[in-house]
Amino acid sequence: MRFLIFAPILAAMPASALAKPLRFEEALASAATNGASVEAGRLEIEARRVAATAAGQWPDPKVGLSIENFPISGPPAFSLDGDSMTMGRVSLSQEVPSSAKRLARVGRATADIAEARATREVSLREAQVAAGVAWVDLASAQQRLSAVDFAIGKISAYRGAGVAGVASGTVRPAQTLETRTAIAQLEDARAEILAQRNQARARLTRWTGDADPAAVGPLPSPTLDPQALEQGIPSLPQIGLENARVQQARSDVSLAEADKRPDWMFDVAYEKRASRYGDMISAGVTVSLPLFPGRRQNPVIASRLASSQAAASRREDARRAIAEELKVSFADHVMHHDQWMRARDTLLPLARDRADLEVASYAAGRASIQDVVTARIAAVEAQLLVLEREAAVTRDAVRINLTFGGAER
Repeated sequence: MRFLIFAPILAAMPASALAKPLRFEEALASAATNGASVEAGRLEIEARRVAATAAGQWPDPKVGLSIENFPISGPPAFSLDGDSMTMGRVSLSQEVPSSAKRLARVGRATADIAEARATREVSLREAQVAAGVAWVDLASAQQRLSAVDFAIGKISAYRGAGVAGVASGTVRPAQTLETRTAIAQLEDARAEILAQRNQARARLTRWTGDADPAAVGPLPSPTLDPQALEQGIPSLPQIGLENARVQQARSDVSLAEADKRPDWMFDVAYEKRASRYGDMISAGVTVSLPLFPGRRQNPVIASRLASSQAAASRREDARRAIAEELKVSFADHVMHHDQWMRARDTLLPLARDRADLEVASYAAGRASIQDVVTARIAAVEAQLLVLEREAAVTRDAVRINLTFGGAER
């Protein structure tokens, strides 16, 4: 019954009234805590940490049960007590890998944990970058949507003036269609901006978990510090991930080298014979003999060394790629900033001055209402251009600062 009462009211409310207000900093914090990829990384760290406790342990002991020297021919055939050599045997054996191999396994497990942590840091950074960019796109779409709505209302007011002009003979009937055409074009632009807003909202929902977010608050600062960002490249999560992979490769080298160390196995057995014979106990030690390393262990060690060198080369390539991406991104940011300043300080004031002059000319009877509408449309387009370019500059700054600088925790 409550739903039936309030459903018409809810349906009449605009979507923004039901959306959850979300500031830029809140979006970043939510992405760091609610991102599915970040949570997956945390669970992966926990999985490897738990698995690491078994890395340096001995293998499980083995228990053996057997009947030995059971006769199948001669006078004592198929008899358990006819021959003194027949016995039931219970044995216990324990393999003891070399200390070098156990330490190498612990080192590899530690490197795996470091790699999982670095991977989570990369995922966290990517989640915050995506959430930050989506927030900027959503905020920009909301601003442009408000500007278009205001312009549609403003220009719609000129319809009556056009009709009055036709009645007085100062405006041709065909000219009144231009106002309607302009409004239709603005409505097309509004539909496109509305789609962009919904797309940005969907992306933001993915990274923050908020079902229906609405961007509130000012846009983040578009300022950059190229020198500080460049100096921070060695501490970036991407480089940390490559460092962890290098450590994994080096751990594999240690594991291969440990195979040249002999392993041990200890065993003890209790042997039960017929009652007229005495029982026995056996004990022994087995040692592996890596006698031919040139054909067994050494080729594996050489292969692992090559893989370790390849990992180090990939780390250097990643560092160079990041440095290149930073410079390219900064060049784009400078270009977008110049275009934004030009639109804000030159194009928009000129368009507004033109609109004001056309309004003054119309009031003086030297311009038609269509001249005013055309000028107003040009001013709206200039305003939208300023907002779009401001969003491009802010988007660049958010992506660069979060990718190459410090991420919000």
